[in-house]
Amino acid sequence: RDMMGAITGGLNSAASAIGSDRRLKKNIKLISYSPSGLKIYAFEYINKDFGEGVWQGVMSDEIPQLAVIKHPDGYDRVDYSQLDVEFKQI
Repeated sequence: RDMMGAITGGLNSAASAIGSDRRLKKNIKLISYSPSGLKIYAFEYINKDFGEGVWQGVMSDEIPQLAVIKHPDGYDRVDYSQLDVEFKQI
């Protein structure tokens, strides 16, 4: 039972991972800090396939590695369920 939960949890984390590699973003501006001290940025995605408009989130190279998922495409993803930062459009 525990093993199944771990597998399912891992799949859910990977499925909800957000493209948060600095190289995918433009117009990056520091807007605040999370309660634990993580930097929160406003940014736009260079490739509109990731989303249009302005978003709030983190940079994958500045956060605890347990929340970073190395994607086969070479760009980092972030599992926001591991952080005290909300990823959202602003």
